[in-house]
Amino acid sequence: MDQPHATRKPEPDLASTQRDPEEESVHRALERFYRTGKPPWDTGVTPPELVALVEGDRARPPGRALELGCGTGTNATYLARHGWEVTAVDLIDRAVGQAKEKAAAEGVAVRLLHGDATRLDELDVPGPFDLFFDLSCFCGVPPHRRDAYAAGLTHRAAPGARLLMFGYGPEPLGNPLPEVTSWAAGVTADELRARFPGWELIDVTPGTNSVPTFWFTLRRNV
Repeated sequence: MDQPHATRKPEPDLASTQRDPEEESVHRALERFYRTGKPPWDTGVTPPELVALVEGDRARPPGRALELGCGTGTNATYLARHGWEVTAVDLIDRAVGQAKEKAAAEGVAVRLLHGDATRLDELDVPGPFDLFFDLSCFCGVPPHRRDAYAAGLTHRAAPGARLLMFGYGPEPLGNPLPEVTSWAAGVTADELRARFPGWELIDVTPGTNSVPTFWFTLRRNV
């Protein structure tokens, strides 16, 4: 007599035991976007600001890159195609799975990790890195975890490393994630200066979105 197939139980989310209610609301909201449809921030197109840094007149030579909040891997695979040794982290396991499929389809090597960008010490992400890329990940981090995010990057930054970050401004956005109150706060140049001691904010360029957005470039001091 055939035995019934056992139902595969989902792997436990060990990080959830460390998340407080605000962090958990962020996780649920992001997870729902990947489960029900295409997240609005995950366009599948590498932004021209990153392209300019990698391929422009003042392009940085390939080195080691860490992407925070990599989504489905569009930008991680882009960096890998251009010679970078890439590690990428995302909080949502579904996104990491899609990123692995994308990297495999493009034939590039990317270390893709399911984890929390504010808890890098719990992941195998030793550094040092020459480039950090963040496409609105910081904006989804609750304010009380942002110093931990900054400390994790600082600890892993090579001298002269760059952080290229896209963020929403402080004005109310109509809150695309109603449960995530931290999104409404956005990010400002003054906040980044305060949270990233030992870094220099070398450029702030307004985005082209219908709501206030900015591209921030920080450089790790030697």
